Amino acid sequence: MTADPFNSAAPMLAPSILSADFSRLAAEITDADLGGADFLHLDIMDGHFVPNISFGPAICAATRRSTTAFLDTHLMIDEPLRYAPDFAKAGVDSITFHVEAVKDPIAAAKTIRDLGVRVGITLRPATPVDAILPALEHVDVVLIMSVNPGFSGQKFMPDMLSKAVAVKKLLKPHQRLEIDGGIHSETIKQARDAGIDWFVVGSAVFDQKDRAAAIGALRNAISPPMGHR
Repeated sequence: MTADPFNSAAPMLAPSILSADFSRLAAEITDADLGGADFLHLDIMDGHFVPNISFGPAICAATRRSTTAFLDTHLMIDEPLRYAPDFAKAGVDSITFHVEAVKDPIAAAKTIRDLGVRVGITLRPATPVDAILPALEHVDVVLIMSVNPGFSGQKFMPDMLSKAVAVKKLLKPHQRLEIDGGIHSETIKQARDAGIDWFVVGSAVFDQKDRAAAIGALRNAISPPMGHR
């Protein structure tokens, strides 16, 4: 796995452990690692901001003990600034917050950066891009949700790709554009063509017996790199 995905402009695959078998989480992480994943994605849901509950800092800390990989954390929660310190202490490397969950996205981005982690911002599919623009220069990653947040295994929303194209034009070379939701071998090429750098994948990897083959198929679908950078 990539120690710091920001060190490369190549497209990156980030399996979400939400789709893993939690009874053998360490082994699942190793499978993804050996299978060629670039880093891991952690989906945090509180049952309030989204209608589901996933896991908290304890599982993040257990994940950290199981790998040296970059841990990319998506907080689908109310009050992200209240809980962000706990996730930083758990050893994650980046924290992405929802623009809808904070009053001041610029202040939120600065507060999270002060925790010593990378900062991401995201928005629900129904939220216009304009909502994140004031904070754009203060973040490292913009996450495009191609499903409504809250559940894994949803169908890809292709109309979100126009949002990706619009955001990509505004990013600096050091920033990354990420997508999460319904990414598999048939949709990943569309996302790459829209300028996506990082691809969160769940069931497309963890529901497959051969994780290396699954990751290889996804990577082949976006090769050669499209040369956005």
